[in-house]
Amino acid sequence: MTMDFQSQPDVGAGDSGDVAVTYGRNPAVRDTGALARSHMPLVRRIAWHVHGRVSSAIEVEDLVQIGMVALVEAASGFEDRGFAFSTYATMRIRGAMIDHLRRHATICRSAMGRRREMEGARRTLQSALGREPSEAELSAAMGIDPGTFRELVDSTASVRHESIDEVYSDQSMWFADVEERIDQTIERGQMKAALAARIADLPEREAMVLQLYFVEEMNLEEIGQTIGVGAARVCQIKKSALDKLRASLREWD
Repeated sequence: MTMDFQSQPDVGAGDSGDVAVTYGRNPAVRDTGALARSHMPLVRRIAWHVHGRVSSAIEVEDLVQIGMVALVEAASGFEDRGFAFSTYATMRIRGAMIDHLRRHATICRSAMGRRREMEGARRTLQSALGREPSEAELSAAMGIDPGTFRELVDSTASVRHESIDEVYSDQSMWFADVEERIDQTIERGQMKAALAARIADLPEREAMVLQLYFVEEMNLEEIGQTIGVGAARVCQIKKSALDKLRASLREWD
């Protein structure tokens, strides 16, 4: 049966029973702030009800915040047509919470169905084999090839959001400081200066070979053509230069 709300008479505050304010169709005579404040407990009740079904997906206080926004919007847009504001607000609040959960869902319904199918096959094989089945065994049990099974695993993997305080660890590589410490920067600069000074003390040909090999990235054959010697001789010159550098930089070891 369809109710014609347009035909219902306007109801004042004394008739609605929600709050002692006037709700008429004219927003100017409606105290939306008082209307919203009086229904704040309703938001928390709905939040706890929704949270009971999706406790692993969102915190109850987040649902409360979403509900409060929806409550204010409902109070601003409410038109009294003979039905209680609490009924209208309940639909708006619950709808806002469900919409938020849908927008932020990590996997779609079809993927959830495939994941349940995969978990069922896993449990069946675990019972039969007495151990954790391999991906090849699971894919065979589900009648799909290993490549398709791997795509299925990736597509049905849900994302878990955790607080940074819960996962932080001084020993974790994910939280390692990637920037060089100031003492390392100073030491590196001193090392470069010492190395440049030692190279400047080398014979001109040895310094040139190191320059061409390490800076210009030329191979031994190309260096030999540049300085007019064979590749074997370039190799000897490079070794001699490096030996001298190592000997003069022993204090850095």
